[in-house]
Order: sequence, then C-alpha cells, then structure tokens
Amino acid sequence: MSDEEGGSKAVRNTAVAVGGAGCLLFPAGVAGGTVVIIIFGGLGVLLAPLIALFLILHAIFGGDGGGGYTLPGPTEASSVLAIFQGNGQGELDTSQVPEDLADTIKKAGQLCPAIGPIVIASQIEQASHFNASLVGPNGKKGISQLPPDVFEKYGEDEDDNDETSALDAKDSIMAQGRYMCDLADQAQKMIDSKEAKGSVLDLALAGYAVGMDAVRAAKGLPDTNEAQGYVSAVRAQFAKYSGAAVIPTDLPTPTITVETAVPTESITPTTTP
Repeated sequence: MSDEEGGSKAVRNTAVAVGGAGCLLFPAGVAGGTVVIIIFGGLGVLLAPLIALFLILHAIFGGDGGGGYTLPGPTEASSVLAIFQGNGQGELDTSQVPEDLADTIKKAGQLCPAIGPIVIASQIEQASHFNASLVGPNGKKGISQLPPDVFEKYGEDEDDNDETSALDAKDSIMAQGRYMCDLADQAQKMIDSKEAKGSVLDLALAGYAVGMDAVRAAKGLPDTNEAQGYVSAVRAQFAKYSGAAVIPTDLPTPTITVETAVPTESITPTTTP
C-alpha cells in the first residue's frame, strides 16, 4: 500500500478533530463532492486546524466564511484534502516557519525518505506552536516536546555550543527527525513482515503518539482517539506548511494540547546499517 493510499481510516474524509470526552462523528456537508466529517473526541486532544475550518465553512455556507475571508472553492478544497491524505512530502513553505529554523527543519526532513520537512514542521506546530522555551508535562521541554528519555537518546549538539539541550531549538528539531526516522524504519519493517497494515507515515506518527508496541498489537494504526487524533492533527497542518493554503495572519491559532505516550520500549528501534 502506498502512502497516498495509506491516508488511512484516521484521516479519510476527516476535516477537523476537536478533543473532549467520548467520540462523535457526523457529516458537516459536502465540498466538491467530498464528504467533510467533524470528529469530536480524543483523550485530551484539542484540534481545530484553520485549513479544515475553511473547508467546513465552505461546505456549509459557501464562498465566504465571514470577516471578508474568501474560502476555497471545490477545486482548492479537493487539493487541500488530497494533501491532508498524502505522504507529507514536497518542499517546505519556509515563510510559515521561523526564518532562523527553516534550514534546520529542512535538514531534519532530509534524514530519511519517509519523513519530510512538512511532517517535521507540522509536528512542531502540534507540539508547541514553535515555542522553543515551552515546558510541558512529564518533563517535556522545547520546541519539539520530546519525552526526556527520547531526547536523551536522539539529541545531539547541533549548533556547536558545547551543550545538548531540549530547549535548544536546533538540537530538539534534529532529535525529532532522528526519532521519527527510526519509527518509520520500524513501521516499514512491520509492513514488510506483514505484522501491520497501513502507511509508513501513519504508523510512525501513531508510534510517536502511543508507542510502537501499541501499533504492533493493533496490527496497524490503533483504533483509539489518542492515536488517530494525533495522526489527523499532524496531517491537518500539511496544506499550511506545503504552501497550499494561505492562513490569514489576523486569525487566532487554536490552542492544541496533546498528551503523547511513548513507552520506553518503543525508543530502542532496530536500525538498518
């Protein structure tokens, strides 16, 4: 199964996921022949991607979403949804990330074929909104909000300041890239050995959220709010960081809180020499 085909059940026909108790799915409308679904649920996941919101407003109200913003038509909506369901590859729109971190994000997205810079940037948006000094729960720190044991394993001094720190944005981003590539390597091996079905990207993202043992036990993307909510949350940013969607600068960015669980056993992947 290709990554395009592996847009997976977690993201197919999905436009926006909003966290809360329980899980409620219902169709909001049709945009260019594509059913748009709103998902409520997600074990602490709060997600309201602006791109998806544009699609929903277009589906319900048509042309303009209020406030003078022109929403995408059916062709544009279809394109954005295709990107949402794709493999996260392509060039990063550097205008959407801090100028001093663009090269580092691109470098982290070149460590392996499965994880591109759009994926890296989308994960950072989900984790910290590019807040390099963020101190999160369970010892997580920095722009990528990696668990401490993950950063200890994958973190290196990227800017030659004789210090390796999760609060150093470049150290954190490159550690994120190495970790995601190891998860992608594990995912590919599970797919090749028929231990799991799905796309490498979805399984790697799910492994980041809930651990690869959970992915292996589910034989694919776990059917849980936590796993599928995280995959959808990251994918919802692809259009923004690929440059396919222009986000008005005066719209507020929603607060996103994700409690990722990465078991210790999932951070010791078998790597290919």
